[in-house]
Amino acid sequence: MTQTRHKYKKILCIFVFPVGKNYLQMQNYLEFNFKINPLQPWNEILMAELIELGFDSFMEEADGILGYIPEDIFNENDLNNLPLMNISEVSIKYNFEKLPNINWNEEWEKNFNPINVSDKVLIRAEFHESNPNLHEIIIQPKMSFGTGHHPTTYLMILQMLEMNFQDKTVLDMGCGTSVLAIFAKQRGAEKVVAIDIDEWSVENAKENAERNGVELKILKGTAESLGDENFDIILANINRNILISDIPDYAKVLKNNGLLLLSGLCFFDADDILEVCKENNLILKNKQQREEWISLLFRRES
Repeated sequence: MTQTRHKYKKILCIFVFPVGKNYLQMQNYLEFNFKINPLQPWNEILMAELIELGFDSFMEEADGILGYIPEDIFNENDLNNLPLMNISEVSIKYNFEKLPNINWNEEWEKNFNPINVSDKVLIRAEFHESNPNLHEIIIQPKMSFGTGHHPTTYLMILQMLEMNFQDKTVLDMGCGTSVLAIFAKQRGAEKVVAIDIDEWSVENAKENAERNGVELKILKGTAESLGDENFDIILANINRNILISDIPDYAKVLKNNGLLLLSGLCFFDADDILEVCKENNLILKNKQQREEWISLLFRRES
């Protein structure tokens, strides 16, 4: 892999229609059809860049992606000036059209399917049928990321199934929908702090915590917002660049023998993450991979 790829953020969810009812029904959307050659890993990288422009929904195609953005915030100059649109390693072509006014809540419900993690955990919306044989997490994603559809969220849940949360203090950085924080609390954590930089994620996290009957401390902020409180377990499903920047801050508030679980990473990010973790006395204990995505579990040693 080239170094060019390493500087881009990774998207945390493949397909999320925002579902705030008033918001959706008031918006006129543009649909973009992006043709990408080669497809991998540039489709993921392009989605990460498009999010910065206000694109909030994506669908994968055989030769590219469909992307959706509210018409009133779209600026074509910003799109054409994206770094990825101007490098030689990938060819990206696009066309777009204005979508008719439709009920986006109904469209979201059609496309948000329940997620089954290893036949043990079911992540679903309220309108999905319950399965009493599985542990259930009920979420309404709105504009937040972390529905479980993306392999990184799946990998985080998969690793969390093997971890002991009983009576632990837990930090969920970049909480999004708060699905990881909710699962930690459901598995017996004494206290869970969930932090996200986006106001809509904070509000969505609060709604989902109430929806699942769990108590979380939910804050807007970044790793720089961390105070003197120490944690037994830190969960961070974000992206390579932010993780590399924030791992030293995580190490400062992670107790001795505490666990740090990371994802939002492609397999070719592993060496960079391992290097910064080693510098902060974090030793790799487990690695899981799904498609090109990985999750890494570290233990802090004094």
